[in-house]
Amino acid sequence: MNSYKQIFENNKRWVAEKKASDAEFFERLAEGQNPDFLYIGCSDSRVDSGELMGVEAGEVFVHRNIGNIVSNLDLNVMSVINYAVDHLHVKHIVVCGHYFCGGVKAAMQAKDMGILNPWLRNIRDVYRLHKTELNAISDRDEKYNRLVELNVVEQCLNVIKTAVVQKTYLTKGFPLVHGWIFNVKTGELVDLNINFQEQLKDIQEIYNLDAG
Repeated sequence: MNSYKQIFENNKRWVAEKKASDAEFFERLAEGQNPDFLYIGCSDSRVDSGELMGVEAGEVFVHRNIGNIVSNLDLNVMSVINYAVDHLHVKHIVVCGHYFCGGVKAAMQAKDMGILNPWLRNIRDVYRLHKTELNAISDRDEKYNRLVELNVVEQCLNVIKTAVVQKTYLTKGFPLVHGWIFNVKTGELVDLNINFQEQLKDIQEIYNLDAG
């Protein structure tokens, strides 16, 4: 494990390597950002959004929290979505979960988790919505991983419910919303192939916020 001081040595080496391959790299970074992607992922230390996507600094706007939750009561994630869509004009919004997620496992424990209780209830609510399917899975890890997938789908729906996403898509044709899973055992990204247009149409029967 790196010591605290080693982090700064790593930073110096990284800066030198960047300048050696691209002398104007940091000058361009200082000019601003123009990412096409908003990535909403889990805070898990094993998941590095830029590295797993193979992109450079400035190409992805990132928000992370425990369990990659998109709650309309969370001003943090709501502000990130609004800024990304209204000001950065991102073309894609990705909700990315990962297998063997500690947040999902914690949510499934029958115990008082203190301050985490209201946050983890978002995941427990996903279980409630899909309990028939999940209760039919006997293998514990398989059940958790399926809940990881279902949680991503539900959080994608929460993104689509927002007014800024609905209005911007109907006027500009973007952003599109995607659900991904990162497999920590293989390093692979899995696209859940969410049909954004179909989900938007279905959601707007109840959550239509594009008028006015």
